[in-house]
Amino acid sequence: MRPIIYFICLLTIFSCAEKAEKPIENTLKKAKRIHEEVITIDTHNDINIKNFTDSVNYTQRLKTQVNLPKMKEGGLDVSWLIVYTGQDSLTEIGYQNAKTNAMQKFEAIHKLTETIAPNDISMALNSSDVRKIIASGKKVAMIGVENAYPMGTDLGEFKRYHDLGARYISLAHNGHSQFSDSNTGEADGIWLNNGLSELGKQAVNEMNRLGIMIDISHPSKEAIKQMLALSKAPIIASHSSARALCDHSRNLDDELLLKLKENGGVVQTVAFSSYLNTEKHNARSEYMKAIYVTVADSLGIEWYERSQFSTLSDEQKEAFMENYPKVMQIGKELAKNRPDAPEAVNVKDFVDHIDYMVKLMGIDHVGISSDFDGGGGIEGWSDASETLNVTLELVERGYTQEQIAKLWGENLLRVLDEVQEVSQELNKA
Repeated sequence: MRPIIYFICLLTIFSCAEKAEKPIENTLKKAKRIHEEVITIDTHNDINIKNFTDSVNYTQRLKTQVNLPKMKEGGLDVSWLIVYTGQDSLTEIGYQNAKTNAMQKFEAIHKLTETIAPNDISMALNSSDVRKIIASGKKVAMIGVENAYPMGTDLGEFKRYHDLGARYISLAHNGHSQFSDSNTGEADGIWLNNGLSELGKQAVNEMNRLGIMIDISHPSKEAIKQMLALSKAPIIASHSSARALCDHSRNLDDELLLKLKENGGVVQTVAFSSYLNTEKHNARSEYMKAIYVTVADSLGIEWYERSQFSTLSDEQKEAFMENYPKVMQIGKELAKNRPDAPEAVNVKDFVDHIDYMVKLMGIDHVGISSDFDGGGGIEGWSDASETLNVTLELVERGYTQEQIAKLWGENLLRVLDEVQEVSQELNKA
């Protein structure tokens, strides 16, 4: 018996030694490794053209939530830069003014990738471009359009936008457009199109034909249902969360989430405080109001409530958004030293929405967005430099590397591929 016992002891010793040579990877180290290995895509980052000049631009660590230094610090690979235009009257004059604004934003993005920092960031038009650019060691810029309003009534503008690099377009924003009703109609029950207008229905077909992803983050529920019924290609919500967890008209209810799953699309969960946890957001916002006003006054900056936005001029809106990150950062630092400050909406609240939608829709239909520089940002992911914290929370909740890769980018790239494949098929016919 002794030789057998001796043999078993030897096996135990060797087994323990082998385990000692392969220590268990700690959570932070695992999160960092996964974060470096997967493609990280944020599908919604607003811009101000004042930050795309020769002297002030994204090569610098500006106060903006997104710029190249912060993308590098946080390991964010792809930023969808947004051509956003606010809603105005449905007139030729309104369309023309908006078109000028939109073209300036397209020009700014192209200037960044072609003139200001071509060695640091390049434009991608498809998933293959994304992978090649990242493999070359550079960051990636892609273009999304928030509001088709500046296109007027000319469907030919969709091709123009496509040629300029737009790969997703929303047919409405905060206000009913010539194409689609907005979610904002819920507030007063007044609708313009009862969903999509006839022009909007034609726009859905045109985006399918061109290979542009349709974005449903701002249109009304009825408009979304009509888009899902009409589209021959998968659809995205570029920056929305789950209405079941936060009852805001900008979020998608279970009916829409399940229809989006059936469509093959993806919802990009958004790190926007008031779309994640209304109770926490309201308590924190009410507390922070006085702090932000005090900070703004000390800096000689005009400060407005979001509810006042519709009354502001374009110049006032631009000035506000330019100063917004600075005031917010100083205000948050002041709040840290106040024990009575309510808890801020944070990364855990954000991933709660991811969890909910993954459980309802499946891992293949959920993604990630921030709405940085457009009001987005939460505690723990307040700018691009803190992007790792999202991956860390996902790892802590037990998501695998394959699942995290899907959430951070592969789902979105899959939809882009499928949209472009549908375009090819339609153009063959």
